[in-house]
Formats: sequence, structure tokens, C-alpha cells
Amino acid sequence: MRVVVTGFGALTPLGSTREELIKAMREEKCAIDEISRYPLDDREVTLAAEVKDYDEEKEFSRKELNRLDRVNQYALLAARRAMEDAKISREEIENRRVGVYITSGIGGLRTIEEDYQRGMKRSFDKLSPYFIPKAIINSVGANVAIDMGAHGACLSMVTACASSTNAIGEAYRAIKNGYEEIIFAGGSEASITYLGIGGFTSMKALSNSKDKNRASIPFDKDRNGFVMGEGAGILVLESLESALKRGANIIAEIVGYGVNCDAYHITSPSPSGKFAREAMDYAIKDAGISPNEIDYVNAHGTSTNLNDKLESLAIKSIFGSKRVKVSSSKSQMGHLLGGSGVVESILSILAMNENFLPPLINYKNKDEECDLNFALKAEDYKINYFLKNSLGFGGHNACLIFKRYLLWK
Repeated sequence: MRVVVTGFGALTPLGSTREELIKAMREEKCAIDEISRYPLDDREVTLAAEVKDYDEEKEFSRKELNRLDRVNQYALLAARRAMEDAKISREEIENRRVGVYITSGIGGLRTIEEDYQRGMKRSFDKLSPYFIPKAIINSVGANVAIDMGAHGACLSMVTACASSTNAIGEAYRAIKNGYEEIIFAGGSEASITYLGIGGFTSMKALSNSKDKNRASIPFDKDRNGFVMGEGAGILVLESLESALKRGANIIAEIVGYGVNCDAYHITSPSPSGKFAREAMDYAIKDAGISPNEIDYVNAHGTSTNLNDKLESLAIKSIFGSKRVKVSSSKSQMGHLLGGSGVVESILSILAMNENFLPPLINYKNKDEECDLNFALKAEDYKINYFLKNSLGFGGHNACLIFKRYLLWK
């Protein structure tokens, strides 16, 4: 059974609407800036990519805010936008096999911080009764299912930075094999907090650059860590039969999915790049195409030394170093952790339909170990197939292949 994309919803540092996201890519916008969520006195890392002008009190009632961490809020807003974009009514969702595969890499981190502080001051027996429901990762998808009345499978695949890519891939398989008709798939992250930034800082994973245009610089020789981003993205996946029956606007087709594990180290990728390569190879074989048919790779490209070097090695081992165009959307909006794969897929789908390349911005100094054919500008370019990579802590490798809908083959 063929699986198509019939809508999306997003809330990102680059914008939220189709027009905003296309404009941000076309204009090669950098959404990274100084952190505004807390004081930066004596903090080593001062830059992040926040969702700007977000006022939770305008979006949700006080009663709702009592039970929703920001990670839940972002997911709910993205899902509602996806529902509207796909033109699916609540009544239709309630009466069909509609699943929710929405996840997060970390979950309700702000809630964990706040309730720990409350417990230290008052008593750990007097925490908010909403603490656990707000903090646990599956609440991200469960709140969406409750909000729209979706009674199909509600699953949260947690694979660190590969989480939303795995969510999309597993949703694709579920529809392809007839288990669901429609699935809302994606991820949300809201980790620009004391603990989120501090934890990754202590690992030496984050860039400590003070220049927003030289902080998230994937594949650049001067890269020194990733920049934290936040937000959410949801894709509406649907069987082609269902989409045609209801006259949906089809924006892409998913044709391939590859997944495996390095089984090497909890944070470092396998030094051979073998398993990242195999995940791509599995996806290409699943799509029934040759590597020469891939026009563009949206890389994981975190701006960390090991990831970019070993991902480059894996990409070159399949495509060579010069043919396929490559970029990383993290150069524009940092790393949304568990939400990165879906948001980067959305950007790539929009670029595919508008016939241009998502740019790798702020790249200056070539690294001989990352000698790929980078898309340094949002240049006009026809994409018929693109490949999306996500590589998560724990060695989680996930790869998706999207196809321009109605491409003759």
C-alpha cells in the first residue's frame, strides 16, 4: 500500500506557516540568538534557537497550562495545524482508524526542574498532582490523541535525536501494512532550560561560540558543538487510497525507511560509519530505487566533530563525494533533538515542492574529512527524491526517503 503526506503542522524557530518556512529558507535566515528563558550570568553556553514571540497564556487557558508542559503545548499546536492543513475533521478522526505516533527525546524537562524546586522548598509530598503526567514522554502523543479524539495506536518511539524520524518511519510501515489509515506522526522538544543546556554543556556537546553565525556550523572545520533548538512538527501520513477518496492535497510520498543501531557507545557514533550507511542502504532498497535517483540528502549534520565526520563517511560510501546535494537544516535553527527529524523533513518537503534546495548557511572553512557537495545557497533545484538522516545517542540510526508525488516511474 502506498503512503502519502497530506498535511503538516509546525512550530519552529524559523516560523510555523508554509509561507514563513519557505521564506526563511529562501532568505537563508539564522534563527539562533541569545537565550532569553533564564539569566545567562556565568553560563558557558549562551546561544540557542528559541520559538520567538511565544506566549503560552495566549494559546492555552490557566487550567490547561496546569497540566501541559511546554513540550505538550508545542505538540498540540502543531497537531491542530496539521489537522487543519490536511482538512480532516474531528468527526472523521473519531470514526476512522487514525493513529498518533508523536514523541520527544527528553519530554517535560521544565516541569521536572520546577517540581524539584517546589519539592525542595515545600515537601516532595506536596508536588503538583500533574507532575508525572506533564513530565513523561508519552504524554506528548497522548494529549494530542485526546485533543483530536484519535482511537488508533498511540505510540511514542524514544530514540533520542532519531525519535521523530523513527515515528514517521514506523507510521509509514503501519499504514503500508494496513494497520492504520491515517497517522499523525512527529515530535516535540522544549529543552532550552537550565537542565537541558547544562546537561549537554557538561558533556561538551554544545557550541560555546558567542557569534550566532558561527555557532551551528555543520561540516565546517571550525565546528565545536551543536546549538539547542526547540519546537514541534507533525506530518499527516495517509494511505493513497484514503487520500484520493477524500480528495486530499498530497504534498509528498514516503517510499523508504531504514533503521538499525550502531550498538557501539551511548553517545559516540560507530567510528566506521558502517551502520549509518546500512540504514541509508536499507531505505534505498525499501524504496526500490538506486542511489543515483536520490537528488538531495538532508543530513543529520549536528555541527559536532564526530557526527559530521562519520556521517560524511557514510554518505560518501553510498553516493560518492560530488554527485548528490547535501545540507543540514540545523545550520538555520539548531538541533531540535527528538523533534529535529520531522521538522527537517517538513522543510525538505516544502523545498522539494518549491523546486529549491534547503541551504547550509554560515559554512566557511572546508574540512577535508567532510568533502561533500554542499548546498550552500537556497538555489533553484528540482528534487524528485530526497533522503533524510537522523542519528541519535545510543547509536540509533533512522533514514527516510520521500518522493515527489506523481513522479512518473
